[in-house]
This record gives sequence, structure tokens and C-alpha cells, in this order.
Amino acid sequence: MNQTPDIPITVDTSHVELPEELQAVAEQMAEHVHEVWAAARVAQGWTYGPERNDADKKHPCLIPYAQLPEEEKAYDRETSTETLKFLMVSGFEIVPKHQ
Repeated sequence: MNQTPDIPITVDTSHVELPEELQAVAEQMAEHVHEVWAAARVAQGWTYGPERNDADKKHPCLIPYAQLPEEEKAYDRETSTETLKFLMVSGFEIVPKHQ
């Protein structure tokens, strides 16, 4: 019997345009996502290394977000942007606390 791996089913957000005022939030969220990831890694004993080495717990992305290569920032931006778009598709309004 042939088994195929489960294919993730995602919510379609392709039709959602992130409002301009949320684009800055997406960038701040991307930075936060990176910092949370890095803090978790450090808590697990990982340290900076110029190349990833799982055995030695070294990772080249254990640096501040501002110093990340653009392709790494793009990954975090995509995560934050898609999260905001998912909230919008799910019927939530994202508004500043003080308007």
C-alpha cells in the first residue's frame, strides 16, 4: 500500500491585501518572531556560529534581526504577514488601541 505524506491545508489568504498601516506592524512582528526564536535557542544551549552545526548547537542566525541576511528576514516577514492576513480572513479587525 502506497502512502503519501500529509499535505498541509492552509487558509487561502492570497486575496487579502495587508493595509499599509499594518505593514509596519508586520515588520515589527517579524523582528519579534526572530527574537523569540533566538531566545528559545539560547535557552536550549545554542550559540552563534558562522555555520549551522546541530551537534555543537551553533547557528548563524543567532544575531539581532537587523543583522540578518535579507533572505532570513523575508522568512520572518512572510510568517508575520500571513499571520495578520489569517486574522483578517478569520473576521478579526486589527485596530490601534489609541485612535
